[in-house]
Amino acid sequence: MSTAFAPARPGAVLADLLPSSRTRDIALVVGGAALTGLAAQIAVPVPGSPVPVSGQTFAALLVGTALGARRGFLSLALYVVVGMAGVPWFAQATSGYAMPSFGYLLGMLLAATAVGALARRGADRSVLRTAGAMALGSLIIYAVGVPYLALATGMTLGQAVSAGLVPFLVGDALKAALAMGALPAAWKLIGRK
Repeated sequence: MSTAFAPARPGAVLADLLPSSRTRDIALVVGGAALTGLAAQIAVPVPGSPVPVSGQTFAALLVGTALGARRGFLSLALYVVVGMAGVPWFAQATSGYAMPSFGYLLGMLLAATAVGALARRGADRSVLRTAGAMALGSLIIYAVGVPYLALATGMTLGQAVSAGLVPFLVGDALKAALAMGALPAAWKLIGRK
């Protein structure tokens, strides 16, 4: 089996450039879940919010974009299921599903799938398109996470927006900027080889 990268083809995501095999796909799915779990440990509590700022949202969007919709979904599904089963790799070394921030995890699963589908259409190959994909992914995470936070805590929707969305906007903009630089640069680097 060759270890050389496959040439980029229309509809490809970054993971498709690796030699194709079932072993590759399994390793990518497990690796994406592990990356998300590791990134979740980069967490900072937000005063007045049960939801910390963490690296897991960035990892989830990056995993979805790099792996594509199917593998991105499977990777985040593995992350969520294993965390629900008790592995403490959610933000702040938590696990389970009885937590106010669980809706964000479900949103990340959907967002990874959506940005993966967009990446298959080239959304990760230019700065502006990557920005759009990251913005849509973040919107999906909040669309699920904020209402879940309100239901789980008894907050009004306005309180949930104040506690579970507003404090995270600047960080999400920084994460999007990282992705806007990294993903198109990876494609350019690969195009030169």
